[in-house]
Amino acid sequence: MSLLALRSSLSPPFLSNHFKKFSFNSSLLHRPIHRTTIARACSAKMSTESSSNSQLTHTINLPRQLGQPVQVIAAPGVSEIDFRNAIESSLLKQWLKNIQTETGLLANGDMLLTQVLVQGVDMFGKHVGFLKFKADIIDKETGKKVPGIVFARGPAVAVLILLDSEGETYAVLTEQVRVPVGRLILELPAGMLDDDSGDFLGTAVREVEEETGINLRVEDMIDLTALLDPLTGCRAFPSPGGCDEEISLFLYRGSVRKEIITELQGKQTGLRDHGELIKVHVVPYHNLWRITADAKALMAIALYEMAKRDGLVPPHKN
Repeated sequence: MSLLALRSSLSPPFLSNHFKKFSFNSSLLHRPIHRTTIARACSAKMSTESSSNSQLTHTINLPRQLGQPVQVIAAPGVSEIDFRNAIESSLLKQWLKNIQTETGLLANGDMLLTQVLVQGVDMFGKHVGFLKFKADIIDKETGKKVPGIVFARGPAVAVLILLDSEGETYAVLTEQVRVPVGRLILELPAGMLDDDSGDFLGTAVREVEEETGINLRVEDMIDLTALLDPLTGCRAFPSPGGCDEEISLFLYRGSVRKEIITELQGKQTGLRDHGELIKVHVVPYHNLWRITADAKALMAIALYEMAKRDGLVPPHKN
């Protein structure tokens, strides 16, 4: 049996996401960018060197706070092209939508967004991959700002792959270089959404093939995060104190011969011309929770085990 022939007879349950999105007119973002003059009195905070430095600004009107426009400002060092890319990016647009949903920060009128300071933009080809900004959100009752530093990277997916072989269930992990933590990390196959299509399932299948060489069928995938209460948004937030990343966690279960497990173990994969240096690891599932510090894996284990307990995921059949 080849890797391209892995199959599961498990059919996904009814997992539709009923989370209600707030409709936001993105045309409100397409307003002209202006250069304004910063006086010496304000120059200390903005690190300006003279009394008349040019600064990029942009105004946004939000449906949730009509008559109270939001000023978007470029921090020193942010170029005009990067500033424009930030304003037009799906990352900023999605964040503005999020704060205006039924559970968003602006939903009940207790808070007010006054300013967004764009501090950094990282381009992935022609689209914004990472966006760093600071949002001034005021609690109306106290008049104080709430912590508002944001590292925006957008939605992502991860897949818990469980393979049964000769009475043992194995989990498939990838070993990757993770520079931010300065370590090699064992983690679930995962990836960011590369475009604005919102194709979480398609992205999950594609990332698994790129990182492990396993070709999964879309119809065999189960969205574990779709089992969450709709008020959660049916996504997992691994670090909401500083990052907007929301993850969809999927499950795949299949049965393979033992030689397939052997072939996967230690396999070198990834888009190496893009700097992806990935090695595949196959570990017994019952040990998975102890051998990885990957938050995606630990969240997926918890969701899977609780879903099994409550009968939301039927038993796997070979």
